Amino acid sequence: MPSVILLEDLRVSAAGVPLVHGVSVTIEAGESVALLGHSGSGKSLTAAAITGGLSRMLDATGRLTLCGRDADVASSHRPLGSVATVQQDSSSALNPLARVGSQLAVPLRRRALSRTQALARAAELLDACGIEDPPRVLRSYPAELSGGQRQRVCIALALACETQALVADEPTTALDVVSQAQVLETLAAARARAGLALLFITHDLAAASQICDRAIVLHDGRVIERGTFAELVGDPRHPYTRELVDAVRPAGSASGRPAGAGR
Repeated sequence: MPSVILLEDLRVSAAGVPLVHGVSVTIEAGESVALLGHSGSGKSLTAAAITGGLSRMLDATGRLTLCGRDADVASSHRPLGSVATVQQDSSSALNPLARVGSQLAVPLRRRALSRTQALARAAELLDACGIEDPPRVLRSYPAELSGGQRQRVCIALALACETQALVADEPTTALDVVSQAQVLETLAAARARAGLALLFITHDLAAASQICDRAIVLHDGRVIERGTFAELVGDPRHPYTRELVDAVRPAGSASGRPAGAGR
């Protein structure tokens, strides 16, 4: 069975200046992989190449297949039902002038559901994503919800697309600690329930370790290390990886899991 996400030798440049140098990512159905790195490491460009979000001002090459079907890393077109995205800023991801129910109904109506059926299914998705009182949220505008609620609505919207792969690009960065935990729990549950291939983009090793099976570490647009979290935390080989581990390792601990790690 082919990998759900298979990206090989991605190279991205801007006006001849290399930004991403030969990055490869493989994710199977039901597997979750973290792409770790600080701002400018190339992780969001890699995510954009997978989801079809690269700017036309950039030059990109590489091989990409989604659910066994070829896709062009430089194009915005993606095979139907292959990949959905949860973005960092839920405020910009959602239409501020449309009620949540109307937005969730769009991908559901494309599958020939009636409006009543689509809204019923939307309520089920919100409930599955940990949203209390789904009927009220369906009637709400995004600005009437908290940041954590909006992000979970975005996850429900991605699930409504019924794709086989989900790319979450820094989905917890702008949230408080409680909301971060809720969003991570929602992503983990959604991945397990739907058997999704999940790519989790973040700079937060502790957050990633809670929901991901393994990690790929990027630095200056290059893969510098990859492995399970036990391998990365127990024996980080690259100085940059050691920095990431030391940033979340409990004080006085020479080894072990990151603080807050749940896996």
